[in-house]
Amino acid sequence: MNSFFASCEQQVNFYLRDRPVAVCVYTGKQGCVIAPSVEAKRLGVKLGMRLDEAMQLCPGLVPVEINSKRYREFHVAIIDVLRQFTPDVFPKSIDEAVVDLTRCQLMYKDVWQVALQIKSDIRTKVGDWLRCSIGIAPNAFLAKLGSDLHKPDGLVMITPETIDDVLKDLHLTDLPGIGQRMAKRLQDQGILTPLNLRYASPERLRAVCKSIIGWHWHLRLNFGGEVDLETSAYKSMQAMRTVSASQRQSPEQLDELLQSLCLTLERRMMKQDVFCQEVTFSCRYHDSRNYGDEIKLPEPRQDGMELYNLIRQRFERFQHVNRCEPILNRSIRSMSVSVFRFIPAQLVPFSLFEDNTRKNTLRKAVYEVKAKFGSDKLMRATELRDNPVFRDVIGFGSIKDLHDDQNPF
Repeated sequence: MNSFFASCEQQVNFYLRDRPVAVCVYTGKQGCVIAPSVEAKRLGVKLGMRLDEAMQLCPGLVPVEINSKRYREFHVAIIDVLRQFTPDVFPKSIDEAVVDLTRCQLMYKDVWQVALQIKSDIRTKVGDWLRCSIGIAPNAFLAKLGSDLHKPDGLVMITPETIDDVLKDLHLTDLPGIGQRMAKRLQDQGILTPLNLRYASPERLRAVCKSIIGWHWHLRLNFGGEVDLETSAYKSMQAMRTVSASQRQSPEQLDELLQSLCLTLERRMMKQDVFCQEVTFSCRYHDSRNYGDEIKLPEPRQDGMELYNLIRQRFERFQHVNRCEPILNRSIRSMSVSVFRFIPAQLVPFSLFEDNTRKNTLRKAVYEVKAKFGSDKLMRATELRDNPVFRDVIGFGSIKDLHDDQNPF
């Protein structure tokens, strides 16, 4: 999807159409642009730009606060459209999916026409202002590459006959998955262009990448098989927020933000029916300092407030031992909580010292009530705040928890 968040806003608000729009978590001057519209991009507004800088560059820019619920609803509606063509639809992020037609070759003689029909159905069934760029190729990687080449509203097909013409005008960093560090590693070994990468031997790529990743690059660029459609379970979950200037002034709001991050992870673990065995907390400061801590849990945990209390205890002990300023102070720029090493809920062992069965059952019942009647119908006391500082935002990353693997076929 092209400029997805901003396009969703333009879809629901007619008066934002054809105007430069910037979706932000906060619309104060220190806010950050997380999704510029097509019109804003043409005027130089970029992802990650501070809002006051974007306004100077584009005085007519319209800032809009993020509406995560809206984007999730549009995402699900688009996936529903795609699943009318095949059950093999793999959502990769909030604004991207792979449609695998391998099992439908007898149904669809012309995949170009299929792509045109997908574009048409999204416009007519989901939103007339929504545009997408589609890549067609024998594997998901090259299809992704094709979708990136012409935006907005592009359509590109990559075949064994055309791939060299596509690659010859690109840089290594134009390939999805190759950043500056990987590009430098390849260039240091004489692989300077995407064409060099395509024609390097598998053995050489293995040696350069020092892993099976080199073999994967050979397969992607030489039509040797599919390596990008694995739908493995979560290996980790992260909740992270940038801290606004007003939040930094209040220790209570910083503490509330930390609680909210932990409760977000609780909700996601509940939905996946897993407990974590490891948690990390990290934060960054405006003077480029960082703080981080890793906690290996003696028993698997799912309860958000238990995670919060453990994190608080750890950094309060750190403050006491090192006689330093509070970890959550006025210089903090962002904070993040992550959970790892999951274990299915049904495999969590009973504790010898504490019976958590009733508490775990209660937590599950609470979320079942929330799912049926709404998230605000039953809440913890810690969630009852007049002006919650934690905004519901959604990134462009994994969205596995939006889907239950059901499809119409």
